[in-house]
Amino acid sequence: MQSANIQETKPGSVRTLDPGLAVATGEVSSKGASATFAELLKRVKAEGLLDLDTRYDYRRLALNLALIGAGLTAFFLIGASWWQMPVAVWLGMCGVQSAYMWHEVGHKAMFRDKRVGTFVAYFHANFFSGVSYAWWVNHHNRHHSHPNHISLDPDIGRRTAIFDIKQYAARTRVQRFIVRHQRVLFFVLLVLEGYKMEKTTVKELAKPGAKHRLMEIGLVVLRAAIYLGAVFYFLTPLQAIAFILVQHAALGVYFGLMFAPNHKGMEVRDGEKESLDWLERQVLTSRNIRPNWWIDFLYGGLNYQIEHHLFPAMPKRNLGRARELTRDYCAERNIPYLEVGFWESYRQVATFLHDVSEPTRTGKGLDTAA
Repeated sequence: MQSANIQETKPGSVRTLDPGLAVATGEVSSKGASATFAELLKRVKAEGLLDLDTRYDYRRLALNLALIGAGLTAFFLIGASWWQMPVAVWLGMCGVQSAYMWHEVGHKAMFRDKRVGTFVAYFHANFFSGVSYAWWVNHHNRHHSHPNHISLDPDIGRRTAIFDIKQYAARTRVQRFIVRHQRVLFFVLLVLEGYKMEKTTVKELAKPGAKHRLMEIGLVVLRAAIYLGAVFYFLTPLQAIAFILVQHAALGVYFGLMFAPNHKGMEVRDGEKESLDWLERQVLTSRNIRPNWWIDFLYGGLNYQIEHHLFPAMPKRNLGRARELTRDYCAERNIPYLEVGFWESYRQVATFLHDVSEPTRTGKGLDTAA
């Protein structure tokens, strides 16, 4: 089977296109797509599951802005008080909900009007969250093209945790300590996830040549000025520092917990070339979280991780039906399809992290791996 043909994303450009999206939108001929995926795609298209619904998009956006507005209103009403800490947690969680907005815009899963989508993305990413949208799009598209591929998936490359023992040799002394205890420390260090994204944004925007670089810098700087100005003006210095730390910690933990179960502990590959076709690449490396209305809201639809990876341009509201079609289709083809409950997903992630780092604690097989 052949994988879908896809053009590489060049650094500094904002290209909202990955293999699954290319096939789904007709930008890549079906000739280059996996035959099994083409059949599943045909069933999905027959039910109109890739069609956008602008009214639904605006309702989601309105809800997200209402959540942010509630947090800001509480901040200004409470004033200088340690009761601001719950507000910090709330706004940190709003940051993740906002990330879902720019995530879907990046996949062309929201808004037919490109100008509206671009505004929504830059507002939520750069202005509200302080994260470079251009960097994120390029980074995320590479992840979608090769999920859980040690050499090709940047989501694996930027982690301290290891997903294969041969990664251990490249870790520093401090990182090796973390790896030895990564079953626990992986989750503890999620408090730094927001900080790490902001740090990466500064590094990426410092490089010349990025598209819309000056606009992105302007939005990030404006956001920092308003955010820091408001926090230190309305709160005492100690409360302001605590507010910033709590908000970033809440965002990091929520963000990390929502993304950790998606691929951690699933099939890992390595090498210069991709070994799986498009359908198997997405299904075998992804894990679904059993849905209900609360899980759907909490994960922003990413609990349907298998379907999201197969059909990245699919609106959130249609992922549930796509799940039924995909699960039945995988059963017909004898392709393993993993869906577990909320707590079980994290147990599997922790177990995988513990098992893969076992040689670092026992020393057995470590020399061979290095």
